[in-house]
Amino acid sequence: MPREKVVVILGPTATGKSHCGIALARRFRGEIISGDSMLVYRQMNIGTAKPTEEELRMVPHHLVNILPPDASYSVADFQQQAAELIHQITLRGNLPILVGGTGLYIKALLEDYRFSSVEENPELRHRLEAYAREQGTGPLFDWLKKEDPVAAERLHPNDVRRVVRALETALSGDRVSQVKQNELKYDAVVFGLSMERDFLYERINLRVDRMLEGGLEEEVRTLLKTGVPSDCLSMKSLGYRQMAEYLTGQCDFATAVDNIKKGTRHFAKRQITWYKKMPYIHWFPVNRNLNYEKIVTDMADILEKKDKRM
Repeated sequence: MPREKVVVILGPTATGKSHCGIALARRFRGEIISGDSMLVYRQMNIGTAKPTEEELRMVPHHLVNILPPDASYSVADFQQQAAELIHQITLRGNLPILVGGTGLYIKALLEDYRFSSVEENPELRHRLEAYAREQGTGPLFDWLKKEDPVAAERLHPNDVRRVVRALETALSGDRVSQVKQNELKYDAVVFGLSMERDFLYERINLRVDRMLEGGLEEEVRTLLKTGVPSDCLSMKSLGYRQMAEYLTGQCDFATAVDNIKKGTRHFAKRQITWYKKMPYIHWFPVNRNLNYEKIVTDMADILEKKDKRM
């Protein structure tokens, strides 16, 4: 049975993925599936750089605004939902276009990661959390590397919650993920947008400034006022965590802004690290003239030539 087709546009934050995705979707009767872990949340628009209402209307978008801000969402949830969307979009005769920067989500979907279905073990989790408090995050992460190196590869050592869950799973007799090494699950064409580091950091700083001008502080204030816990998954994300710290008196405004910009630059570095594990990406450099029209034309040429060969 032939593999289903999917086009992917990925890249670090602030490189213009949404712009290219919409342009490509309009050329190829495409439907966009968000590959961004934060766009699933309603009421979180400014800090996530969510496409505007106008952009969302230009072409069909999926996995955007599907959950309340205090809901949990995982890579396994994304993998299952995105796979079903790819199937349904294909049945409609349209082209699935996955657009986003969450490298783990995209890699797990394309490479068909196998996720554990082990039930939670609260007693073991509490012991692991106590171990992390007493021994530190380093020894906890070293323990995970010994028990499940595949899971350790995809996690940050300081992400204690996920490290604990991965260890909990491994110690319960399973593994968080297994990767198919032979081929991608889909007939995928994967495009990546890149930028010179100085230009990328300028774009990131400018984006944060525009978020602040657009009302990020008020967005976070409203979320807190409506009862969204500051320690839930979505509120720990970039922009929201730092602004919540300011609004709850943990730092001043200038510090919060500086932390958002630094955190976003570090996030971009981590994204690039993830993409280095994906050798099948076809990269397009975005220059200071924002050569998106040429990039989209070149992407379209690649897709058209591929179709002619088949």
